[in-house]
Amino acid sequence: MPEFSVRLANRPGQIATLARSLADAGVGIEAFATIAHMGHAHVRFIADNDARARRVLELAGVDYDETDVLDTFVPRGTSGLAAMAEGLAAAGVNIDSMYLLHTDAQGYHIAMTVSDPDVARTALAG
Repeated sequence: MPEFSVRLANRPGQIATLARSLADAGVGIEAFATIAHMGHAHVRFIADNDARARRVLELAGVDYDETDVLDTFVPRGTSGLAAMAEGLAAAGVNIDSMYLLHTDAQGYHIAMTVSDPDVARTALAG
């Protein structure tokens, strides 16, 4: 599944406009994260319809990047996240973005973009 990464001006209404455009096109948001930095809002989201999301962004003239996302599981407990990140670091994989998709009684389902998805999949499986 791809993650869309968009850079918007950090001012009132920018995220609202993006969200409304996606909603009006029938695009559901599966996951969403944003952070403001140096006058811009960096928005990352996973859509339930990639083709429609692309069309909305293109029609709006919004520059975006698209990156494959790994959906990984981290068990509950104090060391789950540390162990997962250490395993990727040991394999030489850099985590570019990471955010929570959902939780359950066993742990956390996390979306990640990484420097090398194939190596990351192998490291996470081991």
